[in-house]
Amino acid sequence: MFKHEKMLFHPVRVEKPNPQYAVLLQEQLGGANGELKSAMQYMSQSFRIKDAAIKDLFMDIAAEELSHMEMVATTINMLNGHDVDSQQVAAGEIQSHVLLGLNPGLINASGYSWVADYVTVTGDLCADLLSNIASEQRAKVVYEYLHRQIEDKHVRETIDFLLNREEAHNALFREAFNRVQDSGSNRDFGVTEDSRLYFNLSTPSPANGFGDTKAAPPSFNNPNTRPS
Repeated sequence: MFKHEKMLFHPVRVEKPNPQYAVLLQEQLGGANGELKSAMQYMSQSFRIKDAAIKDLFMDIAAEELSHMEMVATTINMLNGHDVDSQQVAAGEIQSHVLLGLNPGLINASGYSWVADYVTVTGDLCADLLSNIASEQRAKVVYEYLHRQIEDKHVRETIDFLLNREEAHNALFREAFNRVQDSGSNRDFGVTEDSRLYFNLSTPSPANGFGDTKAAPPSFNNPNTRPS
């Protein structure tokens, strides 16, 4: 069961309407690395998780991603303003102005619809956790790109908040991976001679090339542990 609290997870503001900024932010609403994708991915993955604590983690982060989606959509709404005018959108999607009546849509910055193919679910906890770590990293990269292009100071504050939450999710997924890294598809990773071979097929080879892969089960440091 979900409960909608009628307040945003973090307040959002804009300096003034700017439909082109709204277009850019559409990427994090309905894009391949956006908030809807993250929410649906983590929720879908959680359905078969047997570890109660990790299942709760997936659902908690999925619910938060829905709140991020609400923040992004609210910001887009403010940036679109009150006047339908496709001429204000120099590039990218114009659906908000010609089809949606300025309503934020489940589309990316080019106007392509969100699709379930963005969601990765394998049923293997290690594989899904690694996918989620990568997902948070990609979302962070997109927010960094948006921060460079959007000069509205209030929108940048929202982006900065969301960036920091992506960092938190990344650390939590890494910690969860630490707990289960010797299970599932990771159990027999890197244990045969074939896993230690590197084929040098580049000519000429760089001086600092690669050799023995030293393959071993991957490990992440606990995010709460700091080097002494």
